[in-house]
Amino acid sequence: MDDMHSQLQAAGAACQQSNSLLLPPPAADRPCSSSSSSSLSLLGTAAAACLFLLIRRLLKFKGRRSKNDRRRDYNNNAAPPPPPPGRGSSWWWSVVETLAFVSANRSGRGLYHFVEARHRRYGPPCFRTALLGATHVFVSSPDAARSLLADAGGFSKRYVRTVAELLGEHSLLCASHDAHRALRRAVAPLFNAQATASLAANFDALARRIITRDWAAKTTAVVVLDAALDVTFEAICDMLIGRTTTLKRRRLQSDVLAVTRAMLAFPLRLPGTRFHAGLRARKRIMDVLRQEIASRQRNIMDMEEMEEDDSKHDNDFLQSLLLLRRRKMKSSQQQQSPSNSNDHLFLTDDQILDNILTLIIAGQVTTASAITWMVKYLADNKDFQETLRSVQLEMALKHQHGDSDGPLTLQHLNSMELAYMTVKESLRMASIVSWFPRVALEDCQVAGFHINKGWIVNIDARALHYDATLYDNPTMFDPSRFKGEDMCTKQQAPYSFLVFGAGGRTCLGMNLAKIMMLIFLHHLVTNWRWEMADDDPSLEKWAMFPRLKSGCPIHLTPI
Repeated sequence: MDDMHSQLQAAGAACQQSNSLLLPPPAADRPCSSSSSSSLSLLGTAAAACLFLLIRRLLKFKGRRSKNDRRRDYNNNAAPPPPPPGRGSSWWWSVVETLAFVSANRSGRGLYHFVEARHRRYGPPCFRTALLGATHVFVSSPDAARSLLADAGGFSKRYVRTVAELLGEHSLLCASHDAHRALRRAVAPLFNAQATASLAANFDALARRIITRDWAAKTTAVVVLDAALDVTFEAICDMLIGRTTTLKRRRLQSDVLAVTRAMLAFPLRLPGTRFHAGLRARKRIMDVLRQEIASRQRNIMDMEEMEEDDSKHDNDFLQSLLLLRRRKMKSSQQQQSPSNSNDHLFLTDDQILDNILTLIIAGQVTTASAITWMVKYLADNKDFQETLRSVQLEMALKHQHGDSDGPLTLQHLNSMELAYMTVKESLRMASIVSWFPRVALEDCQVAGFHINKGWIVNIDARALHYDATLYDNPTMFDPSRFKGEDMCTKQQAPYSFLVFGAGGRTCLGMNLAKIMMLIFLHHLVTNWRWEMADDDPSLEKWAMFPRLKSGCPIHLTPI
């Protein structure tokens, strides 16, 4: 352990001397090229935005409080706190800011460039802007994060309209506080130790096949994002809905990708728009899942007639939900009770459908993006890559006694201290979910500023992860910052590490994501050395989560 610690310190020092990494750290401004076609597209987007905002403003006008009402409210307070600095909420500023937001998202700088630029302009801890007719406040302090995530009595979760429509009203991500609590109670037991071990074993086999067999046959650069999307999708689908044919799985994966790409589109239901394509893809996904549910329900009834014990079967997520619902319904009928105090423990078809789609997207797209950035960071820090490789090879020999084909278990993963620190640092730097939105249910104060009812307050996780008062040299890749549990106080500040959220809405699948990252990393680092084949820092346009436009192609050299 002392040897590993000294290696870690040496590699960490080497990382500190390297150049700052790319965004997802905050990126510097750089000119973006444009063509006549993109200009026309931007003009069309501007026209659509103006029309959308004008209609929304007219519809909301009747609900606005008069100046006398607002003046009376302030007169009742001796010294009311000021509103956050930034642009006002007028329809004009809403148009200007919305166009800037869209421009950042369709550029190679990424969506967060819009937020970062305003953080620089107005300074910490927060600023105010207007997007799509709604007032948004971005806040970046641990205390504010705690009040919004842990003690969020006056706030409710709020995603943009497109996300809510594409994922469904019953999605865990979009449900109201009470609905979310009931859904979480029904779903959480399925993320048990048995399911976690099963996913680890399955993902280990899938990652081993891709990294050791498929990549060995490659004569060109390997695109990490494509491989990560494929392997995580197959593993998540196996866990949620069981094994399917390759053709069916690829169609489903294509539709999930279309839904993801439409999440930040303008809500225009016109043929040819990304939002319309996303809605059509959602419908196809729902049709496939409804057919699967109908088939499973028939099988369950057949098993009941044959008095077959379903506990002998290795049930996936969907089968477990349907069996649980069937048992509760039969119990309710036997008791001749129309309602039951345990009704929240089983879900309707619509709730199941929306949350399977939500879990696929949350489990596949975010994890694959995080894996891609992890590989990128290690390619840029070759000294640390070598240190990690020596540690993982030693661990493999110790646990597998020379049997290179032995599967990884949860016990093996728990012993990967340095690999786990690498995963955690990669998650901090990538900040796949850049902010967490909440809507104010009443007038209140956040970070010393006045927040009006209806304003959307976004906890800016990326700004926290790159705050120099919380992390030393935050733009440097340095896994040693997470060494052990005795980090310095400023690094241990509560609500300063929000890669999976916090409070009652903490990501249910966070352990599964870390397991998949650890397994992928282990097989990669013990089989290959790698370097970037394309250093283009541009980010993918219209992406809900930040990822390289190139997909992170790498050149491989066998160990």
